[in-house]
Amino acid sequence: MKIRNIAIIAHVDHGKTTLVDEILKQSGVFHNKQEVSERAMDSNELERERGITILSKVTSVEWSSSRINILDTPGHADFGGEVERILSMVDGVLLLVDASEGPMPQTKFVTSKALKQGLRPIVILNKVDKTQAEPDRVLSQVFDLFDSLGATEEQLDFPFLYASGRSGWADVDLMGQRKNLNSLMELILSHVRPPVQTEFNTAPFSMLATILERDDYLGRMLTGRIETGRIKTGENIKGMSPSGETIENFRASKILLFRGLKKVEVDEAIAGDIVSICGMVKTSVSDTICERSLTEPLNSQPIDPPTISVTIGINDSPLAGKEGKLIQSRVIRDRLFKESESNIAIQVSEGISGESLEVFGRGELQIGILLENMRREGFELSVSRPRVVYQTRDGKKFEPIEEITIDVDSTYSGAVIEKISNRKGAVKEINPSSGDKTRIIALIPSRGLIGYHGEFLTDTKGTGILNRAFHSYEEFKGDILGKSRGALISMEKGKAVQYALFHLEDRGYFFIRPGEEIYPGMIVGEHNRNNDLEVNPIRGKKLTNVRASGHDESLRLTAARRLKLEEAISYIKDDELVELTPTSIRLRKKYLDSNERKKQQKL
Repeated sequence: MKIRNIAIIAHVDHGKTTLVDEILKQSGVFHNKQEVSERAMDSNELERERGITILSKVTSVEWSSSRINILDTPGHADFGGEVERILSMVDGVLLLVDASEGPMPQTKFVTSKALKQGLRPIVILNKVDKTQAEPDRVLSQVFDLFDSLGATEEQLDFPFLYASGRSGWADVDLMGQRKNLNSLMELILSHVRPPVQTEFNTAPFSMLATILERDDYLGRMLTGRIETGRIKTGENIKGMSPSGETIENFRASKILLFRGLKKVEVDEAIAGDIVSICGMVKTSVSDTICERSLTEPLNSQPIDPPTISVTIGINDSPLAGKEGKLIQSRVIRDRLFKESESNIAIQVSEGISGESLEVFGRGELQIGILLENMRREGFELSVSRPRVVYQTRDGKKFEPIEEITIDVDSTYSGAVIEKISNRKGAVKEINPSSGDKTRIIALIPSRGLIGYHGEFLTDTKGTGILNRAFHSYEEFKGDILGKSRGALISMEKGKAVQYALFHLEDRGYFFIRPGEEIYPGMIVGEHNRNNDLEVNPIRGKKLTNVRASGHDESLRLTAARRLKLEEAISYIKDDELVELTPTSIRLRKKYLDSNERKKQQKL
């Protein structure tokens, strides 16, 4: 059976996971009466909650006596490490572009990686049935994008289709029959080259490990595409590092192929197959799995360096251990190093203190997803404010720069441009967008975006959309003014009292509600001035002999502002921490004691 290996790449929310759902249905993977959840490929709990793809996944369908292996990739630049690895496994890509929004930052990011590998994309103009769709304009923008990224003449002569993934059709003609995805599937078979198959020659087996998984029954599992030769169950093979050193010798205990959304055990696999192999103990992502006679590893795709870091340590607050089970520094260290092993875009190193670790990643979202997963696993952690990763070249300091694309109501564009300028950003383009909206494209230091998203939503009354992608490293742009407001800090331990919060409202707004546990040094709100202020949120009303009935019940508090995880770690200052537990997100000062804080400020 002939094989095609393809990846679907697109910007966030342009519809690639929905399109994969339709391919699975129309190829017969699901029975007619089988109940299938929407976005079947997004199996991770966080993926379903947030509506984004975080982890790359493989599925497989049969079409016209051929097997098509499809890899669904993340659309967010923070998970670019996943995308870069996946592209080494495929021979073609489907580039999905929203027919109204056009190419976005992450489209540019992923497409540049695909073009550099010599892949010839198939362009799908998706959501053409939307009222704001302008497929001709978007098609021209895609061509300009390819040209700006240095595409070859062969890559610029790309085939394209009009489609609606949600409605389950794709067609070469915008006014076509709009019945099914047959045109897309036939185009994949004709345009994408089959992998070079070497099952009939004597080439030894070799495969680059691309995805690491753990199974409760099968143990460690590595997935990749077989580059040469064939592999049989029980065969003795080895893992080799990118530098050519043997990591371990092991026996291939099981070989699994993808069939629909399931993995099926097979006795043998050949070059071109995407397989999962079990039996290794140490071999990991980017390593070569091969016959023991081989000495040269396969080339692995270089991964862009991380741009931000955070310090993660134990939770040492007075409430430590009350809500989580995994609180020891050893357990936290093991979990983070395991994450760095399977996710090569994450790097972990020992912190300055013996009980903290430095975690490096692509962006706040990637770090936030890792922390959210750890919370749900039962960990308690303390997390610092994100810091950008600088580079030194010829004695000069360079910092990461990101390209941001903002779609905003024209009324708010002036305020947005002013904030970008204040954060050392430079506006590249200002263009009218669909409706009464303006599209702003700018280059801005990564540190200028830390904590900006919440401010951006406030400035645009929640209607603005901001997308970002790593652009380059440039010389340091100078200091950026930080958060101007101070913190309201609790000076007492206990439960917050409604009466006390009500009479403190003129000092700022609160992050806590009445009845919540607080402790000295915990940040309970934001001061409306630029200095920190210690307050007593547990002070109750003094009782008298005469008390008006129902008076306390008439106190009406302003709703507390509840920060999400990524907002919280971006909101805090350098002398503050976020305390994470399975049930709570709290802000606190790094030094809980008031006298210690004053001493540190003098140093």
